[in-house]
Amino acid sequence: MNQIKGYEDVKCNTLTTDKQSYELFIRNHNTKMNDACFKHYRIVKLNNGGYYISPRRAFPVLLKLIQHYQGVGDGLCCQLTGPCPKLPSLVQFRELEVARESVQLMKKIGSGSFGDVHAGKWKNTVDVAVKILKRGVITVEDFYLKAKLMHEHRHRKFVQLLAVCSTTEPIWIITELMVNGSLLDYLRINREKSIKLPVIIDMAAQIADGMAYLETENIVHRDLRASSIFVGERNDVKVGHFGIVYETDEYIKFPIKWTAPEAAFDRTFSIKSDVWSYGVLLYELITFGRCPYPGIKGDDLMSEVDSGLRMSKPTEGPIPCPDPYYDIMLQCWKKLAETRPTFAFLHGYFDNYFATVEESYREATCD
Repeated sequence: MNQIKGYEDVKCNTLTTDKQSYELFIRNHNTKMNDACFKHYRIVKLNNGGYYISPRRAFPVLLKLIQHYQGVGDGLCCQLTGPCPKLPSLVQFRELEVARESVQLMKKIGSGSFGDVHAGKWKNTVDVAVKILKRGVITVEDFYLKAKLMHEHRHRKFVQLLAVCSTTEPIWIITELMVNGSLLDYLRINREKSIKLPVIIDMAAQIADGMAYLETENIVHRDLRASSIFVGERNDVKVGHFGIVYETDEYIKFPIKWTAPEAAFDRTFSIKSDVWSYGVLLYELITFGRCPYPGIKGDDLMSEVDSGLRMSKPTEGPIPCPDPYYDIMLQCWKKLAETRPTFAFLHGYFDNYFATVEESYREATCD
């Protein structure tokens, strides 16, 4: 981790890109509103030696850039002020398979088609979430192979698989505990409270960040929606439920209202069908958990979507839906899969939303 001398609150990572750049990490916490967001801004280095976060304003040296944003937010989520606290690191389990007796189940915190979820503790010290799969949804052998894949892939925006209990059924999946549960429940609980547009935009960026990693690894999620995203402290969100697909005939299901037409009709699942689902997730975010395609039954939906039906811009939610936000939803729902944006683009779009996107949109519409 490199730090700019004299400014320990500014943390910069060198990125492996085609030209040198840095990443500015900001953690903004409003104690009165109990709101927080985590933002990553790319600092791009120009060929002439200058630097910028927004192309509207470049600086000859990094020090000038930092001093500018210490005096004014200017499109960032906040001014640069005090040192940024370190995020807690996860406890790494040495072995994927652990003894069932080492895990203590606490209260039940959720349930779904494939099993129940409990808060728990491993060896009475580490807080974990434990998903107990229903018997028969997947064979022990198949599950273990897929669990190994999940265990190998680590990213700051994934709900980390810590261990499993898979020698006998029921299979237990042990992950890090996200204290605020699923994003869907969190949105609905906070519908009338203090979550504002910057937090929604930040959540969209965090989700796209995790999915961009899956994109680079050619891994398809297949079930991307608000109920498969999980919320930790201070609006930290992570992608869950990736890597394990339940293949038995009884359980071959997919959420029709989140599913791209090519996946629904031809079972052609790809990262681009995940992008389609992400567009529907954006609808869930801006409406605080409203069910997509209100008033349309799932049985009738796919033929209408294939014929060109798209959800209109939400108008009745607690937060007005900005035009640029809706425009990106429509891009995610393009019929030709290859014309949909990448998750790398979507991450950059929302990560720099207030610094570039809204201003660029205003300039374009005023021409």
